[in-house]
Amino acid sequence: MHILLTNDDGVYAPGLLILKQALAPLAKLTIVAPERNYSAAGHRKTLHKPLRLEAVKLQDGTPAWMCSGAPSDCVALALLGFVSEKIDLVVSGINPYPNLGQDVTYSGTVMAALEAVIAHVPGIAVSGGIAAIEGKTPADILPAIRVAADVVRAVQTHGLPSGVALNVNVPEGPLRGYRVTRQGHSIYRDELVTRTDPWGRPYYWIGGQFPQGIEADGTDFGALAEGYVSITPLHLDLTAYAALAELEQWEWMNQLPKP
Repeated sequence: MHILLTNDDGVYAPGLLILKQALAPLAKLTIVAPERNYSAAGHRKTLHKPLRLEAVKLQDGTPAWMCSGAPSDCVALALLGFVSEKIDLVVSGINPYPNLGQDVTYSGTVMAALEAVIAHVPGIAVSGGIAAIEGKTPADILPAIRVAADVVRAVQTHGLPSGVALNVNVPEGPLRGYRVTRQGHSIYRDELVTRTDPWGRPYYWIGGQFPQGIEADGTDFGALAEGYVSITPLHLDLTAYAALAELEQWEWMNQLPKP
C-alpha cells in the first residue's frame, strides 16, 4: 500500500513525524504537507495564485515535500499527478487537539481527508492524544501511535465505503477502546475583540472561550469524555434530507412571475 501523509499544522509539526513513525511499518509513505500552520483553514482550494513544492526533510531525516498551499491543496496536487505513483490512502494528522462536532468543517486536518474522497481515494483524519508534546515521554504518545496504526490496518483489511472518510479522535490518557460515533454538537462562545492600531484604525480578533460540546451517548464528544477513541464516518453530502419533504410543500411555482 502507498499512503500519502499530510496535516494542517505544517510539515515540521511534531504530529506529522509521530504519524510517519506510526505508519512506516505498514506501507510506503509519501509526505506532502503545508509550509506553515493552516489550522482552521477548512476546505480551502488555492486558485488565485500558483502553488510551489519544495523538497525538505523531517526531523528524523525522512524526505518530504513542503507545499505553499493549504492541506487540501497538498492532497489535490499529489492526487492530480505531482506524485506519479498511485496513492491508495490519504492520512492526515496527527492534530494535537481533537476535531469534533461542527469543528470538522473548520478543520484543515479533516478536510484534507475529505479532499481525498473527492478523488475517490479513502481518507483518514487523526486528531488528539498529543495535545502537550513538550515534556511528555514517548510512552505518553504511544496511544495515538497505536490508534493511527490500528485504524490504517483496519482500512487495509476492510476498505471504506465510497465517498466516506474517517474522522478519528484520540482521548488524552489511557484508552478504554474504540467506538464508532456520529458527529456531535459543538458549543461556541465566540466573542468579537476590537482593538486599535497605532494609527487609530480598528482591527478585530475572534476571541472567546475554547469550544466545548454536548457529551451525548453515541457522539464523538461522548466517546472521548469516557476515554474511548471516536471513529466517525463522514461524507461531503450536506443535504438536510429531513427538510426536503417540507420544502417541497412550499408554493414555489406560485412565486414565479407569470409569462
